Amino acid sequence: MAVNSYSCTITELEAAALKSLLESRGWEFSSLPYALFKASGNKVNVVAYESGKLVVQGKGTEEFILYTLEPEILHSFNYTLDNSAGADPEELTIHGGIDESGKGDFFGPLIIAGVVVTPQTAPELRKLGVCDSKKITSQEKIIRLAKEIRRIAAGSYSCVTLMPETYNRLYSSIGNLNRLLAWGHARVIENLLELRPECPRMLSDKFADERLICNALMERGRKIKMEQMVRAESDVAVAAASILARDGFLAGMQKLSEISGKPLPKGAGPLVKECASAIFAGSGSEIFPKIAKLHFKTWSEISGM
Repeated sequence: MAVNSYSCTITELEAAALKSLLESRGWEFSSLPYALFKASGNKVNVVAYESGKLVVQGKGTEEFILYTLEPEILHSFNYTLDNSAGADPEELTIHGGIDESGKGDFFGPLIIAGVVVTPQTAPELRKLGVCDSKKITSQEKIIRLAKEIRRIAAGSYSCVTLMPETYNRLYSSIGNLNRLLAWGHARVIENLLELRPECPRMLSDKFADERLICNALMERGRKIKMEQMVRAESDVAVAAASILARDGFLAGMQKLSEISGKPLPKGAGPLVKECASAIFAGSGSEIFPKIAKLHFKTWSEISGM
């Protein structure tokens, strides 16, 4: 059953931190008798009372607790633990999750990561606050969580890193992003199965053609159950993989920024094109195979190639 209301006790410092966080994210504020503040946003109303009581109401209550209140303000996971009995039973069985980072970024590598969880490590990762990396805006938090994931899932994770030179060479050979992604996912799955041969099931985001990963798997991988679903990051194994992939992408961007001599922006928007144009004007085309994905429209626009 969906959770539409929740209450807990917070300190004045926690209330102030929560207000600051919500202000930075553009929530709307209003006054209420006996309240420090009332804020509305993301299908949630949050009221912090002078008594120390915090009330959360609305359709987005559970997501707010799991991804904002507990990990960023309370730094404890009482709600998560209290509701672990209601977790998807499949999540608490041994299985692997695969995710990637960097596929939509002109600059930087493509990182594909995988994590195998067990009935013991899955609850630990949830307690840690592991969630879809796209919900985490702090780079420092990604780095910290990735370190803890590698500790908890020691011997049960794998990453494939395709820096731009390797990425461009493979893309030129394969000629299709989805096929390249499927190849990378398959390599990670094979690596995980070498580490954890008893793992019976792997989960990933849904591809344009679901057969791509299955066709790319080798003999070992074809013996397991391969599942693909929309918003697979809701599963703890996939969420952990998404954080490891993002951590690898951030590390790769740092290295490439040093090579280019200037900070490289993420994504593929106007700021990226502006940065790419400046690099092209100063250094020419030779550096780009080392720092960027050359099949992007951005490259043809700035180079005329």
